[in-house]
Amino acid sequence: MTITSAIAELGTVLGDRLTTSKSELDLHGQNETHFAHMPPDAVLYPETTAEVSTALAICHRHDCPVIPWGTGTSLEGHALAVNGGVTIDLSRMSRVLQINTDDMDAVVQPGITREALNTELRATGLFFPIDPGANASIGGMASTRASGTTAVRYGTMRENVLALEVVLADGRVIRTGTRARKSSAGYDLTAMFVGAEGTLGLITELTLRLHGQPEAVSAAICVFDDIDTAVATVIATIQMGIPMARIEFVDEATARAFNIYADAKMPEKPHLLLEFHGSDQAVSEQAERVGEIVADMGGHDFQWTTKAEDRNALWKMRHNAYYATLALKPGATAVVTDVCVPISRLADAVRETRADILASGLPGPILGHVGDGNFHAILLIEPGNAAEKRLALDLSHRLANRALAMGGTVTGEHGVGMGKLDYMVAEHGEGWTVMGDIKRALDPKGIMNPGKLVRTN
Repeated sequence: MTITSAIAELGTVLGDRLTTSKSELDLHGQNETHFAHMPPDAVLYPETTAEVSTALAICHRHDCPVIPWGTGTSLEGHALAVNGGVTIDLSRMSRVLQINTDDMDAVVQPGITREALNTELRATGLFFPIDPGANASIGGMASTRASGTTAVRYGTMRENVLALEVVLADGRVIRTGTRARKSSAGYDLTAMFVGAEGTLGLITELTLRLHGQPEAVSAAICVFDDIDTAVATVIATIQMGIPMARIEFVDEATARAFNIYADAKMPEKPHLLLEFHGSDQAVSEQAERVGEIVADMGGHDFQWTTKAEDRNALWKMRHNAYYATLALKPGATAVVTDVCVPISRLADAVRETRADILASGLPGPILGHVGDGNFHAILLIEPGNAAEKRLALDLSHRLANRALAMGGTVTGEHGVGMGKLDYMVAEHGEGWTVMGDIKRALDPKGIMNPGKLVRTN
């Protein structure tokens, strides 16, 4: 049994759904950050759950690795073919199957992107709020348990996926969960597959919780003279119970990047970027109250707006932060890492990380969704420069250990993939062994996205 024999059978059964074109293999061997190019041996474009089931049954029979692909925007090498095999690109499974407005839920295929879904929902008065920045596929977002800028109010994918259809390693199709808002009927299999990174099965259908589009939305930006007061303002805002929709932090290096990339004309100091959802009166009151907190904390230049064009420009700039920071070191790639800590330790974590990066000499902007204790460091390195990469990975290592020492996690939203495997024992202890037991029970041949999240040897 070999990869070659699996590809031969897949070609016979699924025909032009399968390609071994070099350009397609190269495309599916790329990633957004510093990991090496790792192309698969073939790429399959299924259009139905039945085709996914057939493909997995064939790959299972031939011991052929299977790698799921959404849009390829993950940051820890999740979609790379570590051991070769067949990449299953789900982009053609991109339909909205149901919109249940009275129940505020929708059933979708995994290949639809979050922007396309919200375009479909525009006329319903509902929206799907999870916003990781990239226009990622919904299946990929579920597989990495994504969150993003709005998680402080609406939660992560874990809270917003009600049910799944999943194809297991041997081709069996199962359904987890229901459209009901709660259940006490057995193990929560939906939660198990959300965040499993394609190591347990391939998601082919999702039932999502929707939310009402807010009557009014406003956004604000403010400046601080140092990181400590900016982070202290975040903590005070959260502890006051103000229902923020977004509360984002960027440091002075990120502000400089925005100026280079988008001519933002921002003071090169730490900033908070905020958004408020609710009624006209509510968003006005929230903005006023936060403006008072900013002033009390020593912040300044608090500006807020309800104009859609201004809000869109602000969040477009924030969502392009990764590409903006690359402009700080032309030609660079990056080691991108994230951690999440209890909010009471957020200021300490950011301060110590900033000092660590400054001492290293590497450019390393810090930004993140600090309303829930989650922040990122983008460590810029020259491609092929082994010394810089070692230095960046060492910084990332110290950041991960710092988060664990503070009672946090080594990744708040990027996931484990290949990049965070070495921290799983430290974070989970014997719990990681249990994850491996579950993996072996559902995928005894270890064909599902090998080399990610769990070890099977």
